[in-house]
Amino acid sequence: MNKEQINSLALAYIGDSVYELYVRKYLIEKKIIKVNDLQKEAVKYVSAKAQASYLKMMLNDNFLNDDELIIINRARNHKVNSHPKNTDIITYKYATGLEALIGYLYIDDNHKRIDEIMHYIFKQKNI
Repeated sequence: MNKEQINSLALAYIGDSVYELYVRKYLIEKKIIKVNDLQKEAVKYVSAKAQASYLKMMLNDNFLNDDELIIINRARNHKVNSHPKNTDIITYKYATGLEALIGYLYIDDNHKRIDEIMHYIFKQKNI
């Protein structure tokens, strides 16, 4: 299957899993051992609000290349009929854009770039 033809929400679906796995590994490496503490810390990275904020930081810092921006914009512009109740549609679309990018890079087997993006996110102050 041509990765450019994969539905952007399907990219976000896989990207969400990959992103969360990176976050969980990072938190374990920080020696957080209590499950409740892990969950509280994870929300600082995996919530739609956090993901949208990290993506906006990357956009402001010109951290992303043109191909990545195309993937993000394709996901952000994808028509959705609903979104989670705890976030507004704009925040949700930004978060979906970040997840789609991670999913695209994962399917492309570009783990080096995922590592760079996640390193960027982990060095930011928590949202």
